[in-house]
Amino acid sequence: MKLSEQWVLVTGGARGLGASITRALAREGAGVIINYYQSADAANALAAELGERAIAIQADITDAGQVAQLFKTAREKTGKPITGVVNNALVDFKFDGDARPKIGEISWARFDQQLQGAIKGALNTIQAALPGMREQHFGRVVNVGTNLFQNPVVPYHDYTAAKAALLSLTRTAANDLGPDGITVNMLSGGLLRTTDASAATPEAVFDIIAGLTPLRSVTTPDEFADAVLFFLSPWSRAVTGQNLVVDGGLVKD
Repeated sequence: MKLSEQWVLVTGGARGLGASITRALAREGAGVIINYYQSADAANALAAELGERAIAIQADITDAGQVAQLFKTAREKTGKPITGVVNNALVDFKFDGDARPKIGEISWARFDQQLQGAIKGALNTIQAALPGMREQHFGRVVNVGTNLFQNPVVPYHDYTAAKAALLSLTRTAANDLGPDGITVNMLSGGLLRTTDASAATPEAVFDIIAGLTPLRSVTTPDEFADAVLFFLSPWSRAVTGQNLVVDGGLVKD
């Protein structure tokens, strides 16, 4: 199914990386459901900017009932099922380096919060999407991960653990849903220059990372968004259960 024939849900789609993914999809003619939790103004402004094939809908992705209502509302507004899901939403997290707690002091509550957002959120959206995807015998799920699995240079213990669990879910879901024509993949970036979450990172850190990458630059949200399009498009039809690192070549998976 071409991107222009799809309606795609982007969780956390109003700000930062999510907004870049939303704009990239709209550029290619896809219909986009812009999910937001608290960013109503940003979501509605982005929907107005992109036109009638962009719809902002509020939902807490960790609440299965709210996610089910989101899918119901989207179907009522578009007349079509959502066939693409981008699990991008990040729950209350800042990439603030040295300010993050080390392993000796971090609380379980931080892990639980990130697991709720990454795993429970993705499970809720996948389960809510299944009836529509099975109806079409076509579906694309793209989970946003991190290159910190392979290169844990900063002690984001809670965030990295949750994203590692999301990679496991990606692969088991890919095996489970393949017979239904549904692919499930992950895209893992490094620090992006710049999003709301990475704004606390000193410029010197960005410059160091740029110097270490083969491309000599830090990946931007727009560059990452372009890679998301591949996994939502027909060109990825034989690719599932994979983790593609999109960080300018810094980490080799």
